[in-house]
Amino acid sequence: MYFMITLATGAKYELVRQAEKCRSTGSAFVAAVLEAVDRQLPLAPRSSKMIEGWRGDPAAAAVAMRVNGALHALARRGQPRYLADLYNGEHDDFDGAIAEALAQEDQFIADWMRYPTQTNEVARGAAVMAALMAVAKQRPTPFQILELGSSCGLNLNLDRYAYQLGAVAAGDVSSPVRIAPVWRGADPPVADVSIESAQGVDLSPLSALDPSHRERLLSFTWADQPARSQRLEAALQIAVAHPPQVHRGDARLWLAQRLAERQPEGVCRAVVHTMFIQYLSDRERQSVAKMMAAAGAGATADRPLVEIGLEWTPDRREVQLRCTRWPDGDTTILAICHPYGEWVEWRGFPDATA
Repeated sequence: MYFMITLATGAKYELVRQAEKCRSTGSAFVAAVLEAVDRQLPLAPRSSKMIEGWRGDPAAAAVAMRVNGALHALARRGQPRYLADLYNGEHDDFDGAIAEALAQEDQFIADWMRYPTQTNEVARGAAVMAALMAVAKQRPTPFQILELGSSCGLNLNLDRYAYQLGAVAAGDVSSPVRIAPVWRGADPPVADVSIESAQGVDLSPLSALDPSHRERLLSFTWADQPARSQRLEAALQIAVAHPPQVHRGDARLWLAQRLAERQPEGVCRAVVHTMFIQYLSDRERQSVAKMMAAAGAGATADRPLVEIGLEWTPDRREVQLRCTRWPDGDTTILAICHPYGEWVEWRGFPDATA
């Protein structure tokens, strides 16, 4: 029998806070896993020490989701067996299964937590596609996509997916990746999105061609949401056939280099990021903002620049889809979104036309 143990540190609050967030966004299973981890974490001294001594904001670093990913990875491997049985729905002894896993696999969990979460949720591409459509409606030019924090680069293939955005169909209607978020508000404008090129950057990019990288991504999906895993697997197969161009490096340095390159005339350069800004320090955020403003100052009607970001607000109250367009430099909140793309509340540009 495992006794309920509590960890009286800031990390304890983060595990409980994230559990509440998971339950409110539709994952009771992950919430129960994190609550069990909160009670049993002292059984994993290495992992517990790492969390207790975490430098920086544990919420911004998604520490709780790193732990959840490690446990899901273990369950997918079938060990410990009692943990795998929990994930397979064969029992609901969360404390027993989590306690055993923490005690037996402490080193694995601690090693796993050294690396950031890598969700690369393709459902977020629906909001990005809608934003591109809104821009293309008013300025119908091809896009040159520059993505920050690309992970495996799955959203660099966003034009290879099928979307249902309210009453509007978009993308490749024959695609095995079908994304249909619950749509609130008006439909997005109908416009063709042509992508001339797409490339991204990540500090530790993953490759769809590497089985271990595919498994890592799948482990960060939520175990009680199989549709997300199935959609991810389909997107990974597309990435195997059409490998995204993801560079390894610091996003700020890479972006500075890309923005310094001459932009083709008649092409809209689009800097895109989803759930990326939260991992930057305040100084790094300001650096990116200044870089974009400087590039925007040189934008013209023939060489426009847009920034599309799907990010938490600083108080983590909501996820906003924001778009800044240059040469004007106007910023618009196009939509409020579910963190993983399950729903989109569309607002659009204030000057949008039908």
